[in-house]
Amino acid sequence: MSRRRLLIALAACLGWSALAIQMYLLLLARWQEQASLLGGLVTLFSFFTVLSNTLVAVVLSHAAFGRESALRRWFLAPWVSSGIAASIILVGLAYSLLLRHLWHPQGWQWLADELLHDVMPLLFVAYWWCCVEKGSLRFRHLLAWLLYPAGYFAYALLRGHVIGVYPYPFIDVAELGYAQVVLNALAILAGFVAISLLLLGLDHWQGGRLAKARTQP
Repeated sequence: MSRRRLLIALAACLGWSALAIQMYLLLLARWQEQASLLGGLVTLFSFFTVLSNTLVAVVLSHAAFGRESALRRWFLAPWVSSGIAASIILVGLAYSLLLRHLWHPQGWQWLADELLHDVMPLLFVAYWWCCVEKGSLRFRHLLAWLLYPAGYFAYALLRGHVIGVYPYPFIDVAELGYAQVVLNALAILAGFVAISLLLLGLDHWQGGRLAKARTQP
C-alpha cells in the first residue's frame, strides 16, 4: 500500500470511528431511557452532520480499500467527491458559527463532536485537494449538489412536523415559525452555494495549472 493510500485508509477508519462513537452514545442514552433503539438510529441519521460524515467515510473507504466497480467509480468521480466536500465543509462551518456556543460536550461526546465537525471536514478537504482529479467540474454540477441539502431540509421539516422534533435549533418551526425557518434555510443554502462556487473556482484554477505543467517540456 502506498503512503498516500495508507493516509486515506487512516482517515477512513477515523471517520467510521467517529460515527461509531456517536452511534454508541446515542443508543446508550436511548437504552437508559428505555426508548426505541430503532428510533434512535432514525434520529441519528436525521442529522445532516451524520449523513455527510457517512458519505465522507464511504468515499475515503472506496479510495483506500475499494475494488474496481461501478459504485466505486461513482463515489470517486470528481463531481461526486466535490459535492460531498462542499457538504462536509458546510457541516464544519455551520457548527462553528451557529451551534458550537450552544453546548459544551464532555468526554466521549466531546471527542465525537470534534471528529465529526472539525477533524473530518479538514481531512476530507485535504483529500479533495490532493487526490481528486481537477479540471472537470462545471456549473451544472453545483445544481446537482444542491439536491442533497435541499432534500435534507425538506425531510427535516416534514419529520419535525410529524413528530414535533427538529434536529437543529435554526430549523425548529415550533420555536421560530415557518417564515424564519425558511429564511434560515435559504441563508444556509446560500452558504452552500458560496462554498460550491469556491470549489468550482479552485478546481478550474488547479486543473488549468496542472494541464499547463503537463504541456511544458
